[in-house]
Amino acid sequence: MSKALREIYGVGIVFFYYLKWPFALGYPALLYGADYHRHWSMDLIWIYCVALIFKDFIYLVILKKRYGNDR
Repeated sequence: MSKALREIYGVGIVFFYYLKWPFALGYPALLYGADYHRHWSMDLIWIYCVALIFKDFIYLVILKKRYGNDR
């Protein structure tokens, strides 16, 4: 069971690391440009992606820290 949870966690990290920007910008384009029907689960994923982008902005620009550095 723990191996399956680790794999799901790893897939989530990779998904949100590489697809947060395309999803955050593309989902509103689909909603308003392509007449895509809204769904609550897609809205939650979009909110999570936008929150991750804000977290990265605060971490890198305001706190002036980089991932992996202890300085």
